Amino acid sequence: MNYDHILNEKIQGVKPSGIRKFFDILEEMTDAISLGIGEPDFVTPWHIRDAGIYSLERGHTKYTSNAGMLQLRREIAAYLNRRFDLQYDYTDQILVTVGGSEAIDLALRVLVNPGDEVIVPVPSFVCYGPLTEMAGGVPKYVELKVENNFRLTPEELKAAITDKTKVLVLPFPCNPTGGIMERKDLEAIAEVLRGSDIMVISDEIYAELTYGQRHVSPANLTDMYERTVVVNGFSKSHAMTGWRMGYVCAPKPIIAAMTKLHQFGIMSAPTTSQYAAVEAMRNGDGDIEHMREEYDRRRRYLVENLNRIGLSCFEPKGAFYVFPDIRSTGLSSEEFCERFLMEEKVAVIPGNAFGPGGEGFVRACYAASMKDIAESISRLDNFLVNLRRRQGHVGQ
Repeated sequence: MNYDHILNEKIQGVKPSGIRKFFDILEEMTDAISLGIGEPDFVTPWHIRDAGIYSLERGHTKYTSNAGMLQLRREIAAYLNRRFDLQYDYTDQILVTVGGSEAIDLALRVLVNPGDEVIVPVPSFVCYGPLTEMAGGVPKYVELKVENNFRLTPEELKAAITDKTKVLVLPFPCNPTGGIMERKDLEAIAEVLRGSDIMVISDEIYAELTYGQRHVSPANLTDMYERTVVVNGFSKSHAMTGWRMGYVCAPKPIIAAMTKLHQFGIMSAPTTSQYAAVEAMRNGDGDIEHMREEYDRRRRYLVENLNRIGLSCFEPKGAFYVFPDIRSTGLSSEEFCERFLMEEKVAVIPGNAFGPGGEGFVRACYAASMKDIAESISRLDNFLVNLRRRQGHVGQ
């Protein structure tokens, strides 16, 4: 069988995630520390797990409505209004999805026609470009700069827009940089988009994890509400990665189209997870505050110590990642990560895995224990000392 001929050409042309390589190496190692995976080290709070268990005990094991349980959509609407001043009608403006990733996929597939361009600021999460390509679109990458705190500027956006531009992805708070967009930044973006039909997909999965300021959504701006698709979920804010629960909020015609795709491809999100999510929305605010305070402590520790040992590190204002600059080592991002893993048994992710703007940086996740973070800093310090010693000998 000639599988190259049989398989879909577009899917074959999509490169696999650059993150997987390091996870595969890590699985074969013992005594290694991973700061690679973007997953909370917290266990899902007990009251949320208990709600899922109780739903099983009561026999709630059937399909729900395609859009998700009405009770859950009502709680999501109340939560968004309470936490972010966002108003959505739970009957026809909210769709419950299998994680935020499905929501992004659905949004791109209903918005993008073949040949349409999707502006993707990078470094950013690895899925936006490949999902654009699989939807028949063309990703157009805009490299964000550390000197701009990894924010998208109106000048950068203007330069990227063409007559084929259909969608702008706003991945803030950002994985991997920790960069955010404040209200004034979004107002400048709104001014550029005014008068166009360009839609915005705002990935707000880290909205609850901002430090020193409250998250602002593009949908909070009156003239952006009708053009914004808000993607969110439970994985990061409520430590529910394995439950695979997300949701998307948008104008009614867009939700209707997304629900149609979701209906034929998925049917409905997992029932047990939806019951757990109701509890998370209703009684999980305290869990969010506790986890954010702990992440903030780890964030400040990492930034301070990375700068202390000689790796310049932008102070992240959101998510749970640091993105230190490793160009002073003379190594590429992949060389740095491979050598650090092999020599010191600590896994971090090369910045170029997150797009062309990430070369010269690495991503470390601080959703790990303080014990592992402190040990990783010690090992990194040792790695840099040894690296400089070897480089010094070479130069003599």
